[in-house]
Amino acid sequence: MRTLMTAAVVGFCMVAGLPLYAGAGETKAKMEKAKGEMKADTEEMKGELKGAKEEMKGNDTKAAMERAKGNIKGTGERAKGKMNETKEKMKD
Repeated sequence: MRTLMTAAVVGFCMVAGLPLYAGAGETKAKMEKAKGEMKADTEEMKGELKGAKEEMKGNDTKAAMERAKGNIKGTGERAKGKMNETKEKMKD
């Protein structure tokens, strides 16, 4: 599990690569957005895992609730990341 998370984070960072020519505020803004995306992906993955556990127990309703909670938390983290990105861009 930990290896999967580490691989996902490293892969995401490689794909999202930050350009070297960006200014300090722009770089910080991109980092904030990337952090928000990583946290969102983590929350969604946690929800999916909890949902799978509940499904294995035979609790289909609770499994659906856990997945939905993960998606909601993921959306919240994305919004926080976007807000922090905007805040950093406004500082310039």
